[in-house]
Amino acid sequence: MIGTLINVATVLAGTLAGTLFGDRLPDRIRETVLHSLGLVTLLVGVDAGLHAFRPPLTEVTRASVILVMGSVLVGGILGELLHIEGGLNRLGDRLKARFGGGQARFTEGFVIASLVFCVGPLTILGAIQDGATGDFQLLAIKATLDGFAAVAFASALGWGVGFSAITVLVYQGALSLTASIAADVFTDVVIESMTAAGGVVIVGIGLRLLELREIRVGNLLPALLLAPVAFAIVERVG
Repeated sequence: MIGTLINVATVLAGTLAGTLFGDRLPDRIRETVLHSLGLVTLLVGVDAGLHAFRPPLTEVTRASVILVMGSVLVGGILGELLHIEGGLNRLGDRLKARFGGGQARFTEGFVIASLVFCVGPLTILGAIQDGATGDFQLLAIKATLDGFAAVAFASALGWGVGFSAITVLVYQGALSLTASIAADVFTDVVIESMTAAGGVVIVGIGLRLLELREIRVGNLLPALLLAPVAFAIVERVG
């Protein structure tokens, strides 16, 4: 949990810096910053998604890409039925009503930052490593990156970004706690399948940041659970 607590601290510090100095930047600069983050997010997502084409997933089945695709499709349907994106937006709206101070993009900042900070491969690998072995080096690296990203996000979207620290604490903390109790569950196949499915979600976030498509990426989150289940079933049957 130490790595997660460091991560929470850097997100809060980055948000504070971004909100203090962001208002002094012209709108065109803040827009360029947001689009730059979108391009980098897109690149990270593509790299993570390509894990579907690599071992150990391809060693389980040659149809590894189809399993990832199926997990995302079914996960998206489940997410739509459960209204996960709507739930995140409602939570953001409640926080905005209490702490937003009239910021127009408060909820957007909370939702996007929560997804970006919680879906990437460093989140999964770092949280599992921290919980299973106590080594929080990966999460420390992620915390540094998230801190700088929080500065950029907050400068464009406001202090709703800071409340994503709650999501980081809950999600990463739960992963670390689970790994500390049942480390054997997180095999290479489980981690890589979650990473590949997460990569697809991250691509959706990148497209959203670039204002190319308003994808309801929150509704794709069940894919992170379905992908390892699908590979486990195929691995056992095979």
